[in-house]
Amino acid sequence: MSKMDGLRAMREAKYAAAQKAAKASKPAARPKVAPDAKPSKAAAAAKALASDPGPAAASEELCGHRNMSGRTCTREAGHAAKSHRYS
Repeated sequence: MSKMDGLRAMREAKYAAAQKAAKASKPAARPKVAPDAKPSKAAAAAKALASDPGPAAASEELCGHRNMSGRTCTREAGHAAKSHRYS
């Protein structure tokens, strides 16, 4: 028997053993996942307060331009300067 024949025989034996073990064991059961919980009324109220900027924030809107690294421009909206100030 050549070296390659021996390797092939070993590979086939491993495959047969793996197939035998797979048939003997049960398939893994999927874990049960809890259904998505609806947000509470307190969480919904907090989210509504956070999304409402108020009158002070409306007058001081920022440019909002984003650079490649994700930083945003801190100049006022519609600024005349060619460059942006990122923070």
